[in-house]
Amino acid sequence: MSSNLDVIRATYEGASEDNGRALMAALAPDAHWTEAAGFPYAGTYVGPEAIAAGVFQRLGSEWIDYHAEVHSYLADGDQVAAFGVYSGTYKATGKAMRASFAHLYRLKDGKIVSMEQVVDSAIVRAAMAHEA
Repeated sequence: MSSNLDVIRATYEGASEDNGRALMAALAPDAHWTEAAGFPYAGTYVGPEAIAAGVFQRLGSEWIDYHAEVHSYLADGDQVAAFGVYSGTYKATGKAMRASFAHLYRLKDGKIVSMEQVVDSAIVRAAMAHEA
């Protein structure tokens, strides 16, 4: 049986498509996924379909080479935190960014029931801003 840490690591440490499949398989049917206030995709999405459409499909269509690279994990019972750096180039502006993030996951019976994002949203929004 995989540990909670193994479940979360599998969503970051493979090829993008593998990570996406691992994430969708790990999400509980009623998982709550909260993108930080100020982030372009801010809000709480409930369920795998809403999470995929509201967050990941948008990242895939609006950014070039968008990545979330984790440098550290902390696991404590049913909680796992992942710390890292987002990077990518916003298609509409051609601007690249690198922004630090933290993701706090809560799991139950090996399934992700919630994720809360903390991110330096100003850096991401700057990459998305058109020059005046």
